Amino acid sequence: MKPTTIRKRMLYTASKHLLSKQLGSHLAKDLKEKHHCKSMRVIEGDSVKVLRGEFKGIEGKVTRVSTEKRGIAIEGIKREKLKGGNVDIFIHPSNVVITSLNLEDKWRQNRLAGQKTKTPKPVSTPEPKIVKPKETKPKEQKEVTKEKTKDTKMTDKKDKPQSTKSKGNE
Repeated sequence: MKPTTIRKRMLYTASKHLLSKQLGSHLAKDLKEKHHCKSMRVIEGDSVKVLRGEFKGIEGKVTRVSTEKRGIAIEGIKREKLKGGNVDIFIHPSNVVITSLNLEDKWRQNRLAGQKTKTPKPVSTPEPKIVKPKETKPKEQKEVTKEKTKDTKMTDKKDKPQSTKSKGNE
């Protein structure tokens, strides 16, 4: 089978989470330096610039993201219908660059904060722990009770008749 056929079948039968991953786009240079990541999934509210295709050079906000159509609708990019009215045109996210991010989402903020380079923690010397002396009285009492139980067990063994075997043999 041709590789293109296999690729098309993979895209057609892909699950929702894999389709969602395919809606990623590169970040602009200043955003790359600021957030220390190369690409990110496009969401509504991001500002993007179209790099390829019929609408090359147009900048606008993302109004809709469609996983079924595998594209994003950008503010200002529409096509007129024959009967009248306008329709959004979906552009694949690989053909755009994200120029500004929508950071209203807490999860996205935490994700960007987690990808920053971590500063090394300052090395501090551990403080010595204060050790309190343990009381020996409770231990001595326990040992005494253990000795008593051992003594009672020995005396119990002495008091019992030796064995029933000797009676049976006699």
